Amino acid sequence: MKNNIIYLLAFLTVCCGTIFNSKAQIIPHPLELEYGSGEMVLESDLVIIASSEVQNEAEYLADFLEKGFGRKAAIRPIGEGLKLVLENNLIEKLGVEGYRLRVQGDGITIEAATPTGIFYGVQTFKQLLPVTFEQGSESQTITIPYVEITDKPRFQWRAFMLDESRHFMGGMEVKKLLDQMALLKMNTFHWHLTDDQGWRIEIKKYPMLTAKGAKRKDTQMEYRSEKRYGESHEGFYTQEEIKEIISYAQERHITIVPEIEMPGHAMAAIAGYPWLGALGTTETVPEIFGKMPDSFNISDPKVVGFLKDVLDEVISLFPGEAIHIGGDEVNYESWIKSDEIQAFMAKENLKSPVDLQIYFTNQISNYLENAGKRMMGWNEIMGDDIHEEREESQDAVEQKLASSSIVHFWKGDLSLIQKAVEGGYQVVNSNHWDTYLDYTYERLPLSKSYAFNPIPDDLEEKYHKNILGTGTQMWTEWTPNVEALEKQIFPRLIAYAEVGWTALENKNYERFLKALQEYKQRLKLTGISFYESL
Repeated sequence: MKNNIIYLLAFLTVCCGTIFNSKAQIIPHPLELEYGSGEMVLESDLVIIASSEVQNEAEYLADFLEKGFGRKAAIRPIGEGLKLVLENNLIEKLGVEGYRLRVQGDGITIEAATPTGIFYGVQTFKQLLPVTFEQGSESQTITIPYVEITDKPRFQWRAFMLDESRHFMGGMEVKKLLDQMALLKMNTFHWHLTDDQGWRIEIKKYPMLTAKGAKRKDTQMEYRSEKRYGESHEGFYTQEEIKEIISYAQERHITIVPEIEMPGHAMAAIAGYPWLGALGTTETVPEIFGKMPDSFNISDPKVVGFLKDVLDEVISLFPGEAIHIGGDEVNYESWIKSDEIQAFMAKENLKSPVDLQIYFTNQISNYLENAGKRMMGWNEIMGDDIHEEREESQDAVEQKLASSSIVHFWKGDLSLIQKAVEGGYQVVNSNHWDTYLDYTYERLPLSKSYAFNPIPDDLEEKYHKNILGTGTQMWTEWTPNVEALEKQIFPRLIAYAEVGWTALENKNYERFLKALQEYKQRLKLTGISFYESL
């Protein structure tokens, strides 16, 4: 009998004080799952066996076990215990994020080709344990079933976006959300940090971006309403705070993709530095939501230089490959009415404001590429009239988007995805009808969230590889506090975890609903609010 794990026959698990999770409800559902005929009892002296290459994952697991057992598990390079094993030859079968988890008579083993795979195996192991484990079960015996799981994700891009421009939520809430993303095996946190209603990231070269751009005097309460809260709203992250959150995310194998909006959704920045704007009249941060009148004056080399300066500091902070520049809902009226911008367009032979935007976007794309990054933007960056605002005669766009760009599809006919992938672009599909968490549950019910397929039904198979994955977006115009925010996110975020990870043929909504009931208990115990009328 091992000194750290006691093996019992099945009939002994009914003894007093034993907590037994006979058929764990794992979300997202694994690729292959097979239960054995026995079960294992864990004791508080469980030892983790791990090499130096997976010390981060071993420490993470030890911290988790300490919450339940009241003592931190020892981590040793060799011996008997819960084994975290790197096997390079698994890369072909499981990729960089896949893992194999075995709970059998000879012990517990999590093996993968990379530390990321080991980490995701740990997340599944956590869900084998009772939902109450983290609240402290050291006085009870923990029993888990024999099981063998082989698992890997369907898509490489599994994202959640939080808009903190409209309402600033703060680092504590961001970390709570990152913890949930980790458990759900979501690997990309898309952080919307700038917009018309607030600039939330410290840029040392331009302090007025936060000194003035991070504050607004009041906030619109309802759509197309004059109602206001009657109080100011403000907040931003220092660069040190951002570094700390990036480190927290990295420990959970989550990449943060910052979004710095340009050339539209720019009025908070323009309020700090009015010379940035095309109108020349913007001096305050808007308190209403919607499509705003001012945009960056991108015909001015000084403004383009400002944006590159901002990106320099963003690049130095965020180690991930992608930088999101937004690019959506640009109001062209200020450009059309500007003699300076019209003269610039004539000089550069740019036939329309759309061409001007693509011309500018390619400047930024090239700048980021030279810095070892890739530009990402909402699908307006391709020049398509997704809002159906133009006359047919205005739709002949001559400029072509840089080929290295990642197209983030959110709106328009699905044929635009076909157009993008045929053009060689990689696409993240976040079709708003299917993924926008600010929508009501009547408009976007849980069943529709779960049913979403990032690959359109009629997309030719040869282009499937160009669909990187999906993201779900939490826009915060109408969620002024954490409770309101969380009720819009949960439980739909849990459904999107399966959209991104689980093989299409393995999805089953009835099974998911059963597993969701257990997950809701986890949310309650963690103090996370969720929409209950489901």
